[in-house]
Amino acid sequence: MNTAASFPPAFHAALADRQPAGAVSWREMLSHRDYLVRFAQRKLHDPMLAEDVVHDVFEAVIVGRASFAGRSALRSWLTAILKNKIVDLVRQRAGLQSLEDDGDDENTGIAAIECPHARPDELAELRQTLARTLARIEALPAGLRDVMRLRVLNDQPTDEVCRALSISEDNLFVRLHRARKQLLS
Repeated sequence: MNTAASFPPAFHAALADRQPAGAVSWREMLSHRDYLVRFAQRKLHDPMLAEDVVHDVFEAVIVGRASFAGRSALRSWLTAILKNKIVDLVRQRAGLQSLEDDGDDENTGIAAIECPHARPDELAELRQTLARTLARIEALPAGLRDVMRLRVLNDQPTDEVCRALSISEDNLFVRLHRARKQLLS
């Protein structure tokens, strides 16, 4: 990652008349710099990182790793390169982080590691919600109830449910929609 916030003025002057990507001038590309920096700041929440990533975008254009073919707007093309640079940065940083990085946080170490299973109160609430939902399914009209039982609860394939109930696929989806709508109301 580059540490310079932007290219030096002499660099801009040297490239001012150069055509690095098709018929697009260097000045035209640099006119989008402020937009790219704002975009990167919204994504990264760090002004210095945003400057560095935008710098990397223009470096990729200069070195020739990216070339503008004119199939989209220049700003869209530069933004796409920026998005890829941001993704690369996030992936790189995610690989470097660990639980021991910040010792001064109160949520680090063993206290920060939670059990992946639901707590007993959460399990009880989930069971109650499931019981209410099953009771509401049983209270549906017969045609809707059968569709919900076979397709949703028993997870049978669409064609088997259609054969078992002697209905078309379109009718099955209409009934599923109606059943779900009644369950939500």
